[in-house]
Order: sequence, then structure tokens, then C-alpha cells
Amino acid sequence: MVHPAGLIAMVWMFLAGIVQGHEHHMDDIAEGESISPDPIDTILWLHIGTQILAFGLIFPTGMVLGITRSRWHVPVQTVGIVLAFVGYVLAHAHKGRQFAPNIHGAFASVLTVALVIQIVLGLYLKVHLTKGIHATARRYVVVGHGVVGKLLPVLSWVQMLFGGITAVGFCHEDHLGQCLAHFIMGSAFIGYGITLTLLLLVGQVWLKRTGRSQEFFDSIVISVWGCVNTFTEHRWGQAWGHNDLQHTSMGIVWWCAGLLGLWLSRKRNGEAKRNLLPGIVILITGWAMSSHPQNLPLSTMVHTVFGYTLMAAGAARIVEIAFVLRDKATLSEDGSDPNSFQYLTPFLLCASGFLFMGATEEQMKLLSDAGVSHVAYVLILYSVAFLLFLFVNILLHLYAVQSAPSSASKPIHLNGGARRLNGHVHTNSEAHRRIQDAEEFELEGLMSDDESSIGSPGTTDRSRRPTKTTERI
Repeated sequence: MVHPAGLIAMVWMFLAGIVQGHEHHMDDIAEGESISPDPIDTILWLHIGTQILAFGLIFPTGMVLGITRSRWHVPVQTVGIVLAFVGYVLAHAHKGRQFAPNIHGAFASVLTVALVIQIVLGLYLKVHLTKGIHATARRYVVVGHGVVGKLLPVLSWVQMLFGGITAVGFCHEDHLGQCLAHFIMGSAFIGYGITLTLLLLVGQVWLKRTGRSQEFFDSIVISVWGCVNTFTEHRWGQAWGHNDLQHTSMGIVWWCAGLLGLWLSRKRNGEAKRNLLPGIVILITGWAMSSHPQNLPLSTMVHTVFGYTLMAAGAARIVEIAFVLRDKATLSEDGSDPNSFQYLTPFLLCASGFLFMGATEEQMKLLSDAGVSHVAYVLILYSVAFLLFLFVNILLHLYAVQSAPSSASKPIHLNGGARRLNGHVHTNSEAHRRIQDAEEFELEGLMSDDESSIGSPGTTDRSRRPTKTTERI
């Protein structure tokens, strides 16, 4: 019997060849333009909504369910595959606005190949081939399935950005460089905010295991990014412009401060130590961007709010480390109960990312011509940041609950551990063991009964452990 996901994959690959041969009409596109003046029709709006639902919401949720080995992983991902397939067909069936060959259409092939690979790897795991060469191959397939699954949300984000740019015909010719700067840097701020949230809520055990402070890793990224900006923001051999000098000097500040942050991230005895340098760098960057000269009044105001938001994120980071945590890694032993103030920095970084991505020259001209005020525009971008931050927190909560459901019961802290309400001592090593188990991407739903009872090298024999519902005395 053919598995439903396998049938979908086969139909997709069959129809992909058909839709690739679909002729994209470009008769109404004026010379020098990338889109026609026609409006976006209903079918194309359905394509946009369907793909955002599939790649932006369902697949990331299914990824978390897969990491925690939930039985809902396969059903959720199957729904996402169906919606993605429908959206793929709709993209080749729309009328209305016409598009010249573009990056969104080219990158769709990359995303489709990644998704098909993920489906094939998942089907291989589902058929439980464990004898002979499959016993060895299965371990590599598990790793590959996990890597591609975690890579899909990143590829999906890039494709959604390409889709928005293509829909309005932006980022061509002289505007390409500015678009790249805004969307890459804006996405980096959002990614930094998401990473801080991940470390805050579920990453403290991993961070402690590395023996490094969080600022050590932050300073490495800041140093590398500063070196890149130092040598790429100016076209060497040409005259220096005002913005070139400002961007290059900002890169120099980053790698200089990053090197100092690396040095201050360890004590004399080699232990990890917190420091304020990443927060200071964010604050200085925000101040510089708030004074960045712009051509339009609307652009000036949006950049100013972006700079203030980034300054607030840096200041909040400094206050968090110096006064809330007092140089500690976390307030609770396992980091599962952060202070409310600690959510402020990652959210402001996400908000600043959206503000910067929404402040390109073409976007500002379009909004200025339409009479949109900077207040309304900034509020809309902040609303999107709130929704993204909500979704990230939901996913991390889902991960924490699925990977360590017993932590929902309030522990009573003792020396060397915490006592549950049933009297059992819950140690840090036990919590660490559960998180390690969750990080193995092998799904319980993809394992046969024989595998569950025998186990395999590198995995834990779960049959010998008490189940979640077994009360320990």
C-alpha cells in the first residue's frame, strides 16, 4: 500500500514537469520593467496565502514535532505537503499581473527539491528497512532528514522575501545593492532575536555544556560581520561617498568591539563570564542608523525609529546582564523560568529587523506617493514583529513541553537537584538526558517495534525507561 505522502510526492514530481512547461506570458510588460501594470488576481493571492500557511506555519510546527519525536509530526507535515503542492500549482495557473524571469521563480526549484528530498527521506524511515546495509544507511538518513527539516524554514524565509520583492517588481538594477543590504541585515537582526529567544528558553543546558558565555558566541559573529562590512561596503577604486564611509566605519567598530568581547568572555581561571560588549555594539549601531541621511522625509523617520528600536535593544541587553542577571547565565537552575525583562531584547531585535527590511528606497517612495504616514507604517511593522515573536515562543513552548513534559509540574529546589511533587529528586543530569533524547531526530512514529526494543548505536533504548504516565515512588 502506497503511503499518502509518497503518493503526493510522486504526483508532485509528475506535475512539476508539466508546470515547468507552462508558458509565462510577458506581453504586457513594458520595456525596462519587471512586472506588468495588471493587478494581482485572486488565484495569485491564494497562492501567496497557501504558501505562507504551508512554509511559514505548518512546516516549522512539524519540524518541532519531529525534533521531539511526536506522533503528530507525520500528519502535520503531510498537511503541509498537500498545501504546498496546491500553492505550487496555483502559482502556474494565475492570470492578471505578469512577471519577467525572476529570483522567486528560480529559487522555487531549490525549495521544491529540498522538500522532495525531505519527503523521500521520511518515506525511507517510515518503511522500517533495518536489515543489512539499511541498518547503517538508516542512521545517515535520520541525520539527513533532520538537517533538511531544520534547513527548510530558513529556505522558506528566503523564498517568501523573494516572493514579496517579485510581486511588486523591486530590487532591480541600481536598487539591487541597497535591497541586499536591507534584507540581509534585517534578516540577521531577526535571526539574532530568534537565537536569543531559543537560548533563553531552551538553550541554557547546551550553553552550560559548551563552557562558554553567550557573549563569546555573540562576539565571534560581531567580529566576522564587522570584517565583512569593512571590506564590502565600499567599491574599492572609486570615490568615497558619505554612506560608504559611515558603513565602513561601522564595520570597523564591530570587529574591534567583537575582539574585546571575546577577551572579556572568560575569567582568569578560564570559566565563562558575561560582558556588555554585544549590547554596547547594538546600541552604537542603533545610534548611527538613527542619524543615517535619507532622501525622503518618510525614509528619515522610519530609519530614526529603526535606530531608536535598536538602541533600546542594546540598552535592554546591558540592563539585563548587569542588573537583572548580575552576570549570571540565568536566574533558574535550568533556565526554564526567565525574568520577564529578558524577553525585551529579542523582541526589539525582531522589530528592528522588520523596520530595516521595510525601509528600502523603493518601498519608501511607494508609501510616500500613497500618502502613508511613518506612524501607521511603523505600527504595522511592529504588529508583524509581535506576531512573529508570538509564533517563535509558541514553537519553543511546544518543544519544551513535548521534550520534557514532567517539567510542567513545579519543582521544589534542593541541594543538587529539585524535588517533584511526588517526592522524586529531579537532577540536572536527568533533565540533560531528556533534552539529549529530544535532540535525536529519529521519530518514534518512524521506528519499528523491533528497533524500539533493541535500540541502535548512538540512540537510547527507550523501552527500558519508565513511560511518562508511570508514577515514580
